[in-house]
Amino acid sequence: MREARLLTFSTHDASELHYRHWPATSPTETRRAIVMFHRGHEHSARLAHLVDELELPDCDFFAWDARGHGLSPGARGDSPGFATSVRDVQTFIDHIGAVHHVAEENLAVVAQSVGAVIVSTWVHDYAPRIRALVLASPAFEVKLYVPFARTGLTLMRALRGNFFVNSYVKARFLTHDPERIRSYQQDPLIARAISVDMLLGLHEAGRRTVADAQAIQVPTQLLISGADFVVERKPQLAFFERLGCLRKEKHILPGFFHDTLGERDRHQATGRVRRFIRHNFDTPMARPSLLDADRIGPMCAEAEALAAPVAPNSIQGCYWRAMRAGMHLGARLSHGLKLGIETGFDSGSTLDYAYQNTPTGLTVLGRKIDQLYLNAIGWRAIRPRKRHIEELLRVAISRLRSSDEPVHIVDIAAGHGRYILEAVKGLEERPASILLRDYSDANVRHGSALIQTNGLDEIARFIKADAFDQAGLAALSPRPTLAVVSGLYELFADNQLVGRSLAGLVDALQPGGYLIYTGQPWHPQLKLIARALTSHRDGQAWVMRRRTQAEMDQLVAAAGLLKITQRIDDWGIFTVSLAQKPY
Repeated sequence: MREARLLTFSTHDASELHYRHWPATSPTETRRAIVMFHRGHEHSARLAHLVDELELPDCDFFAWDARGHGLSPGARGDSPGFATSVRDVQTFIDHIGAVHHVAEENLAVVAQSVGAVIVSTWVHDYAPRIRALVLASPAFEVKLYVPFARTGLTLMRALRGNFFVNSYVKARFLTHDPERIRSYQQDPLIARAISVDMLLGLHEAGRRTVADAQAIQVPTQLLISGADFVVERKPQLAFFERLGCLRKEKHILPGFFHDTLGERDRHQATGRVRRFIRHNFDTPMARPSLLDADRIGPMCAEAEALAAPVAPNSIQGCYWRAMRAGMHLGARLSHGLKLGIETGFDSGSTLDYAYQNTPTGLTVLGRKIDQLYLNAIGWRAIRPRKRHIEELLRVAISRLRSSDEPVHIVDIAAGHGRYILEAVKGLEERPASILLRDYSDANVRHGSALIQTNGLDEIARFIKADAFDQAGLAALSPRPTLAVVSGLYELFADNQLVGRSLAGLVDALQPGGYLIYTGQPWHPQLKLIARALTSHRDGQAWVMRRRTQAEMDQLVAAAGLLKITQRIDDWGIFTVSLAQKPY
């Protein structure tokens, strides 16, 4: 049996998580690795048997103890948030690349139950270029045998804050393997508790990932236990049917309990896993091009459906007409609604108002309406996007300074430019120059005032310009070392338009320079936005065509940039990424 080394890695918030590393016994010139993720309540040592049973001697194996599990810190069964655990996966993968020198495209991932939901959410949100994904009994929906249990937990969470519940599942209902049952019962590192925050977060992430599984392009194998008492099968089947990858396979294992990879007859599963991983390692990666996803495919069809008119006298037509009338009525009191109706709900002015997050309006009722408006899920997710832009601005500036490169910043569609100016204001050393651009006279006017207010008029200027003028972007002077495109490409469905903008910007960007770009791979209120909200473009309906993260990253890669890192909000709506132009 291979011996494991017990190691740690540091997460984005400086938590030291433990993991195990089993080096390859027959290493090849190109290092390959399997990264394993355990079930809820368990830890990495519970996966050690797979290292030899999978019979992949040329592969390194890695397995972590998730936050609140095994030897890793944190309250047992808890995490600061489900999205934090998802980001931990990316940090772990980055660590394996940096320390163990295994490239992302030479990794295969095997995950089970709760770990499978964390990993599938990561694959959906971060679009990693891993070689293969194996999901065993993913807990997209946990069986809660008490009626209305989830509703009750949500209500209790609202009343008393986060609390913990214990798993009802006995070891004998997880596996038929007597040794696995015994070890589960005697293992002091297994904790039966799980926080309600994690349980509810698991449910919401599972629903979102199943609903949008078409965004997943990684070759995927799904193992379903035929006699699973813990999780529902229906969401697993829906996930598989919706998967967007070209290579996918599903196996239902009759009589298997929930611990699929720890069952008595698990050779039936491990043999399939070995074949799938080996085939994908031995076959060149074949991800479909998404550069034409604006003209064909599910995201195109979704946008066309949203743009299709609704019969005015139908039930839906009456509903949306009433919704628009109610918003116009509310706009008489709510300043935020009034601003959105007047300038467009996707305008720079509306965005700046959402960033400030200060309810205003006529009377107490008007301020209450405004508060409800600002608490809409889209605006709640916009504010973390601002923080993530500011964070990656500081990261990029630090990298430029460490390379003795000047910091010349350009934002090609800055709105009011608040996130740029506020991020720069807090720096000890100011950039050499800041150029803010926008097509809107109002944005130029308000942004210029913000430059004066922040005392940055010596280094910053704001001009009116077209973000899709390829030649104008290519001629930027001074040549930027840090470019920002925030909230722009999400508003335009045409990939050729976006591609020309990126091409001009990359031409201007100095070698070694950075691009910060945003994306919107998911939104739970697309229909509401399309039917009830108007755009800044001539007051037309605000119909958004979503771009998966994989599509957005392909557009950036096609322009010649290498993606470095990414951030995403807790709801999986808005992403902020950092890419670099090669020297």
